[in-house]
Amino acid sequence: MGTYSAFNLESVALVHQPSQSTPNRLWGGMFEAPPQAAFEALHRSIGFDQTLWRYDILGTLAHVDMLAAQGYLTPEELNTLNGGLQQLYAEIDAGTTAINPMAEDIHSFVEDTLTQRLGVVAKKMHLGRSRNDQVALDFRLYVRAELDATITVLKALITALLQQAQAHLHTYMPGFTHLQPAQPITLAHHLLAYAEMFKRDVERLQSQRPRVNHCPLGSGALATTTLNLDRHKVAHTLGFEALCPNSLDAVADRDFAIELVSTLSLSMMHLSRLSEELVLWVNPCFNFVSLDKSLCTGSSMMPQKQNPDAAELIRGKVGRVYGSLTTLLTTLKGLPLAYNKDMQEDKEPVFDAVTTTQGCLDLMRRLIEGLQANKPRMEELALWGYANATDLADYLVRKGIPFRQAHEVVGHVVKRAMAEGLPLEALPLESYHQVHEAFEPDVFESLSLEACVQGRALPGGPAPAACQAHIQALQGFLASL
Repeated sequence: MGTYSAFNLESVALVHQPSQSTPNRLWGGMFEAPPQAAFEALHRSIGFDQTLWRYDILGTLAHVDMLAAQGYLTPEELNTLNGGLQQLYAEIDAGTTAINPMAEDIHSFVEDTLTQRLGVVAKKMHLGRSRNDQVALDFRLYVRAELDATITVLKALITALLQQAQAHLHTYMPGFTHLQPAQPITLAHHLLAYAEMFKRDVERLQSQRPRVNHCPLGSGALATTTLNLDRHKVAHTLGFEALCPNSLDAVADRDFAIELVSTLSLSMMHLSRLSEELVLWVNPCFNFVSLDKSLCTGSSMMPQKQNPDAAELIRGKVGRVYGSLTTLLTTLKGLPLAYNKDMQEDKEPVFDAVTTTQGCLDLMRRLIEGLQANKPRMEELALWGYANATDLADYLVRKGIPFRQAHEVVGHVVKRAMAEGLPLEALPLESYHQVHEAFEPDVFESLSLEACVQGRALPGGPAPAACQAHIQALQGFLASL
């Protein structure tokens, strides 16, 4: 999972007691003086692209292995570089080596550190590479890993929704349109709607993976290299399915990052809708559910308050991820081929969107797992607002009356029931007869809460059998991941 922002519940700082020494630069032979401090501060990206450290080292390991296979490194040099890279990986992973915040970027840090430790042999690592194709490689490896990690978190949330749905196949509740009582449904049916939304998010991520999984290394700065590199070997070593077929596009493409954040934005929108409903449902005016108190807060002034802050925070984080998507689209919209320094701005929004979304998905899982339904209250309100009126119209249709006519007749029945202050199921039969002669004593069999829900057994409906089939289908989907 992403570890970019402090929002992540298990964030790990990559910088420990950093050295302030200024490392050597990977460029500068024709420059007589170092960059001005103001420019250097803006230019340096190590503060955020250190997130890519593991991918930079893994990519370099694959690259030097290929260089040796192509005769550009001796076996001894390969062993030296492999040992140095693997040791650096282990040290950063364990937190025993700091990533120097004065390095220009993560690529410079890795190469400069290895040069200090191994000497001139480390200067051969960059043969045939540019930082342009190197960062494209690192970024693709990161996005590929976070696609998979996000799918894992989505799978856990869907599982929690299915578990609650299974427990509430017979928990009746009002269904709403325009936030007005519409037709009775079950809590299982409502939760399965969100499970279906998150399933689509998984499918979107799955569909993006093949497009991410193209290897850009070997594209150089923009036009490959005259050296005899084996791009296929590097791609195979790193688990890529194919090569980026055009070197210009390989270093300039960030569609894969935009696609990821676009899907994360959809996931956050789904989370926000679910959060909004939880906020409503825990309100005493609804009193449909209660949440785990460890995911709520109180008021500093009003001692009775129990605020659903976890749901509200998730709802509030949505704009942050939307902003990341807008930042990416705006940064890329006017850039000529191939690489431009503007593209340094592509990483922070992705890192932040990944960490924020994964954190919110995990938090929602915890909310759903701790959800307690107030079944009597939900059932009490399930038929409020004459929510069984459509069932009454369907009753008339079964008697041979055209639906449009039945709709009008039931409108008059509801008007009469409202005037008498009675629900449809308590309205006397003679009142029905006064509206239309087609009503018979069996009309009340169609108006009970159980009949209204159980009768909607079509695929996708709220009937327990239909919901059970939906649960099984989603369980099969999860098992296939």
